[in-house]
Amino acid sequence: MTATLSRFSLHRRPAAVVAREIAAARSREQHPPRIEQTSWPQTTLPRGALERHLFSGVFVAVNEYTQRARARAIKSVLDWLESLPGTTWQQRWLASGADAHGARWIDLACRWRAENGLTTGDDKYGLLHSGLLPIVCSGTIRPSYEWLLKHKPTKLLVVARQTTDPDGFAGLEAWCDQQSGLTTQARRLALNRVTWIVLRHGGRVADVTIGDLLELRDAAVEFQSRSSEGFTVAYQMLHAVGVFPATAPTRLHDLHVRGQMSIEELVDRYPIVSQPIRALIIEYLRERAPRLDYTSLSDLARTLAAHFWADLEAHHPGIDNLHLPAQVASAWKERIRFLPGPDGPRPRAEADGILVWVRAFYRDLAHWAADDPGRWAQWAVPCPIRKSDIQRVGKRVGPRKARMDQRTRTLLPVLPALVRHIEQAKDSTARLLDAANSTPPGTAFDFDGRHYQRLAPAITSPRAYITDPDTGRRRDLTKEEEDAFWAWAILETLRHTGMRLEELNELSHHSFVSYTLPTTGEVVPLLQIAPSKTDAERLILVSPELGETLAAIIHRVRGNQRAMPLIRRYDPLEKLWQDPMPLLFQRRRGVTNLALSRSLVGSLLHKAVAAAKLTDADGRPLTLTPHDMRRVFVTDAILSGLPPHIAQVICGHADINVTMGYKAIYPEEAITAHRAFIARRRQLRPSEEYRDLAPEEWDEFLGHFELRKVSLGVCTRDFGTSCMHEHACIRCPALRPDPAQAPRLKTIVTNLHDRITEARKQGWLGEIAGLETSLAAANQKLATMQRLAERHHVTHLGMPTFNHVVGRTTGTPKEP
Repeated sequence: MTATLSRFSLHRRPAAVVAREIAAARSREQHPPRIEQTSWPQTTLPRGALERHLFSGVFVAVNEYTQRARARAIKSVLDWLESLPGTTWQQRWLASGADAHGARWIDLACRWRAENGLTTGDDKYGLLHSGLLPIVCSGTIRPSYEWLLKHKPTKLLVVARQTTDPDGFAGLEAWCDQQSGLTTQARRLALNRVTWIVLRHGGRVADVTIGDLLELRDAAVEFQSRSSEGFTVAYQMLHAVGVFPATAPTRLHDLHVRGQMSIEELVDRYPIVSQPIRALIIEYLRERAPRLDYTSLSDLARTLAAHFWADLEAHHPGIDNLHLPAQVASAWKERIRFLPGPDGPRPRAEADGILVWVRAFYRDLAHWAADDPGRWAQWAVPCPIRKSDIQRVGKRVGPRKARMDQRTRTLLPVLPALVRHIEQAKDSTARLLDAANSTPPGTAFDFDGRHYQRLAPAITSPRAYITDPDTGRRRDLTKEEEDAFWAWAILETLRHTGMRLEELNELSHHSFVSYTLPTTGEVVPLLQIAPSKTDAERLILVSPELGETLAAIIHRVRGNQRAMPLIRRYDPLEKLWQDPMPLLFQRRRGVTNLALSRSLVGSLLHKAVAAAKLTDADGRPLTLTPHDMRRVFVTDAILSGLPPHIAQVICGHADINVTMGYKAIYPEEAITAHRAFIARRRQLRPSEEYRDLAPEEWDEFLGHFELRKVSLGVCTRDFGTSCMHEHACIRCPALRPDPAQAPRLKTIVTNLHDRITEARKQGWLGEIAGLETSLAAANQKLATMQRLAERHHVTHLGMPTFNHVVGRTTGTPKEP
């Protein structure tokens, strides 16, 4: 690595560029290409033996006329090559200079023939091309990638696949036939990439290495404009058929992910001239590393190396001591508070964090100097950041909390409208895509009273394209439907669970666990959230709405397969690859499935909210981030009566104050009254409300769900509340009707009609009003059941069981 990228070259480049170069260098070092050979049996054959080989076997033409024409063409090319210096045909090819001329190599051959009084006829280009084709396909000469990429000999590639390794290429084509989402162009490009490697290095398809493909990609970057096409599919194709080892990554992109950098590389991303200070920062980070995750370690390295010391050296050249003069320290603290911009300096959002990190750096050195003076005493100097500088940080927390609360108060009232819009967009795009797929390409169709034209793509593709009737632009309906579905799935999952974004990305089919209620024996589905920020896993109850969302996700991802696809996900925070998992939030891309990235989740939500055209009180468009839904979830849950310490467990917060910080308080007088109430409660009961969740309280919380099952469906009343309609479920708006109970409800409706008729005959006018109210509510519930039955279909979640795994179930294990 040192020979590839020196530390001084790193200093001249931005950190992002340095990271990419390090990743590329690592890939080349781990996967080198095959060594280029200078001699092999075919290229050392005498001319007579070579002609006998080229005029027989796989190179025999279909008829005598074509065979004579091919023999004449081969002799013309061999005459030209034989006149050049060299002991092998490869040496003569290189001596001609044709290797660097691409398609213009033929001009060199024609010039030589003209100088020697030889003619090639009117079709000189076709003659020489047909003569060179069997010479290259037989492996007599091995052109460079420059010649192959510039020349682009289509017929040569086809013949090469038929002659060099027909069985190997047949296996690759069979794999391509099995990929439903593979376009004709992607298939052709992938096969061409492999063919070029075989022509360049010789051998068979099974001899191709990862390094060969990387070498070809580097050459394509140099000699072609559209250099990235075909390599992804070519890599997946070679990996799937077993050419690449099973331990190799499943995608080409996986090779270029830089992974975790060493501490030295983290520091060397930034220019530090003083070598003692550079060594000190590296040693300090190495001491702190066991107690930090990789993201925090990278942030600390950036703070100390870039924001602190590199900035000091840029403004005070030659500085090499941590003991900073007062003027230097004051100027630095003022600089870090602002960032340069096109419209002038703007406040830096992370300025307070930089102060905290640097102050901790000085205080750690002073503390360690007392324990190990020989190692740290020379760096124990007064800290340039005073306590008062840190205290100012707390004054800025209040305004930031107020801004977050205002966002929550703005989003919470419009959330139902946003949910309806996103669900309608999902349904409408799905129906439009179905209508387009049922229409042949190039024909028109009508949908919801509008006229559309389905386009015929230039290349074979499973995607559906139409012309927008309003703008006339092309629309990719497949992408629109996919984006609408995943925006709906993301929003529904976040608003029903309040989970973090990284927890959403790590949600898998293994996250489903079951809990059997000890009293009724009913199985309650739960979601097991993997440890993320607090390294503590937790369980979340799966509500009916959340269950429908997860069922739709599983049905879509699984498709026609019996099991969920196993994919590897790259953690962008820890810079590590996870083991293959049946992740829920994955989608098909080309011939493989990829996990939804953090940026894609945010982008889908942003586009969905923008399409809804919702505004705040000032008329400005609303924006939504995944973490906003976590604040909305906490606020809505606590306002609905959920105890804060139970909300703390559901959200996975280590401190209840963090949970209360997520809750948006509404009127100002409520804040004052709440603070006064907290002060009085702490005096009277200082420990009752600030304790860990007791098992009995959790059992009481779970027991609430046992009482929600009624004959017509599920009661959705809040935890800790009694029945507001005295168990008159037909009239209650909190009843979520079960479509399976529609026959029972129809019987009740019929009975209500009979009772109303009887009351009118008997003159019981006081009964009629109550019965008609119940009848109207029953009809409304029956209509709701019909809508639910039409909109949702039952999909088995395929919930795995972990009864044999310790800690996977809360039930009591049976005696052996």
